[in-house]
Amino acid sequence: MTRTSLRGALAVLALVLLCSCAERPTEDDGGGQAGGAGGASPDAVPGTPAEPGDLVLQIAQVGGFVTPEMLAGRLPQISVYADGRVLSEGPVTAIYPGPALPNVQVVQVDEATVQGLVEQAMAAGVAETADLGMPPIADATSTRFTVVTPGGTYVREAYALMESLGADGELTAEQREGRAALTGLLDALTAPTEGASEGYVPAGLAVLARPWTDADADSEPAQPDVAWPGPALPGEAFEPALGLSCLTVSGADTATVLEAARAATSRTPWVASDGSRWALTFRPLLPHETGCTDLTD
Repeated sequence: MTRTSLRGALAVLALVLLCSCAERPTEDDGGGQAGGAGGASPDAVPGTPAEPGDLVLQIAQVGGFVTPEMLAGRLPQISVYADGRVLSEGPVTAIYPGPALPNVQVVQVDEATVQGLVEQAMAAGVAETADLGMPPIADATSTRFTVVTPGGTYVREAYALMESLGADGELTAEQREGRAALTGLLDALTAPTEGASEGYVPAGLAVLARPWTDADADSEPAQPDVAWPGPALPGEAFEPALGLSCLTVSGADTATVLEAARAATSRTPWVASDGSRWALTFRPLLPHETGCTDLTD
């Protein structure tokens, strides 16, 4: 994603919102799913946070019928920071098994673009709390929109946002209108773009660990064992009932673990110093994250 292409996306977004956003009530009618500080109106759009590494805007998929590792290790679709960094997950080669590390990309935009993104997100209704409906679709994800401003943090979720596009009969006109505005925001900010972006080098990693099983060993093609080079596995209990743990890799360990993970696959057996074998899921920490606790909803 380039600066030019992002500005183009904003122009598209402005047109979408102009066509689809009528005045909507800002008071919760009993079915609102999120809100801002003190019930503030979305018309009151303060500036962006002052600290360069502060999160400004994020769109993420949450929930859904997936494994615990996928649920906790899933990256947001887009994260925008006050210093103009825009992070998103780039494409990966369609091979099996896939790479151990996700392809996180970063592009730099200017302050005006960041402010424009915040204003467009607020105009799309992120700060509103009116009911968006619950389409009768099983096991779908919810799209979570987050906007952070000095005046408050606004979070809004829409269940089965994309899947419900054809479910007009199951939603009211107001619900369809609210979803259309959020869909326009999502489409504009996640549309394919031209130009090169840079690979994101995280300052740390969260590593989800579970014991290697016979089912893992039966996967094809078989992957060679790799000695684990980081902090002691398996880390702290994360989902004890599911046998899932998590450890944070930081400091000098980060470069060593990244080097090993870049040469591994999602099906690599990792061997701890005591000889135990582990299945690991790597989750690069974003600029505003510090460890495993940031992976929980």
